[in-house]
Amino acid sequence: MDTAQGTSSRASANSASSAATLMSRRFRGFLPVVVDVETGGFDAGADALLEIAAVLIEIAADGRLMRGATHSFHVQPYDGAHLDPAALQVNGIDPFHPLRPALPERDALQRVFREVRHALHAQGCTRAILVGHNAAFDLGFLNAVVARADVKRNPFHPFSCFDTATLAGAALGQTVLARAVTIAGFTWDAGSAHSASYDAERTADVFCYVCNRLRESFGEAHAQACTLGWI
Repeated sequence: MDTAQGTSSRASANSASSAATLMSRRFRGFLPVVVDVETGGFDAGADALLEIAAVLIEIAADGRLMRGATHSFHVQPYDGAHLDPAALQVNGIDPFHPLRPALPERDALQRVFREVRHALHAQGCTRAILVGHNAAFDLGFLNAVVARADVKRNPFHPFSCFDTATLAGAALGQTVLARAVTIAGFTWDAGSAHSASYDAERTADVFCYVCNRLRESFGEAHAQACTLGWI
């Protein structure tokens, strides 16, 4: 390896290490991961999980959060799952369409969890925390499938979450995702809504927007925590 290549490699390694330190410091060791689910109803214990999307959150050297990769999967209804026709009308999903590339619940979650664990390692964090719009709904379905399909090594905190309906309500005066996205300056495509990947990506945009507006506040709080000896 010549000198230029060696210098470039060390710079890249230092940059990755710095980003990992920043993310682990920003949320006390937690890695925010935006999750959206599309389902066959509102009952996590009985209704089918039909789509799941996870959007990774990354951090720049100046502490700005940004949307990272999206990992999205169609999911097969489990045996005996309830499917509410009203829910299917809203999300437009035909669970049994012959061209729908759906995976069993266990396979879909294992693929999502694998990507999240890779991100945890890369960002120097110890646990993922679910970010969602009305996050209790998404976390409820995630936990229900983990239990029903006996999925191991769940990287997500079992009950803590970040709710963008709350964050957007406080920061933007809007709790409806479409309106929060618009007020934050992003484009909302109603025709793409109720797709897990689309909703998760727009939720990630809102989450990053609000957190980035709070960078100065976080900096002051972090300095105070250091003074108190907490860090």
